[in-house]
Amino acid sequence: MSEVFARPASRPINLWVYLGIPAVTAIVLLLLELTSLDMDIAKLAYDPSAGGFIGKHSYFLENVLHDRAKQVVIALAVLSFAGFVASFFIEKLKPWKRELGCLVLSMALSTSFVTPMKAVTAVQCPWSLTEFGGQEQYSELLSPRPQTDKPGRCWPGGHAATGFTLFALFFVFRDRKPRLAKAGLIFAFGLGTVFSVGRMLQGAHFFSHNIWTAVFCWLICLGAYYVVLYRPVGKREKVLGGKPVSG
Repeated sequence: MSEVFARPASRPINLWVYLGIPAVTAIVLLLLELTSLDMDIAKLAYDPSAGGFIGKHSYFLENVLHDRAKQVVIALAVLSFAGFVASFFIEKLKPWKRELGCLVLSMALSTSFVTPMKAVTAVQCPWSLTEFGGQEQYSELLSPRPQTDKPGRCWPGGHAATGFTLFALFFVFRDRKPRLAKAGLIFAFGLGTVFSVGRMLQGAHFFSHNIWTAVFCWLICLGAYYVVLYRPVGKREKVLGGKPVSG
């Protein structure tokens, strides 16, 4: 007889927290466009006497924290996809089929949105601006872009998304392993922050670029969780032989 796995009901989602904090963050970011905060923070990492941004020629920031770290996260995404496929055939993984599917979906969406948005927004990187030795003119996020032959490709932050995409871990473990969920949240936020600071030191992004990226990644992972995994009280699922049935 096929084994039956009980899928626990999800804890209620506090929308004031899960949606309220990102909404307030977005409003604050829009208001910051009225200030020079982005430029002021970028100037802290810029040293003309050293040839530009202090991390521009850093082997660690470019080869380790950027290239190798990104490869590790990509490898995790590949393993997640392999695990999802395997969950259709391996008994021990069948109870985690939905979670693995949610992980794959979340990571795919929260990284693939970056490139199209870069192309649409055409925001310049700090290292391309005249204030930092470049040729391009600065413009606020919601302002028209100055005429140029080289549109920017710096909003939102691609490398930041590589870290913040792991917000998915929080949602994957939220209902089954709360402690692992909290650990996943801390890890994702920490990794995304480290990636963000590294790229800021290289002149690749402004501070707000990375915060916007975190907001988008959180909302995407939340949406994937709500669609794939969220099961409020009264709608608990059972998995019979790996196939969800009503309980």
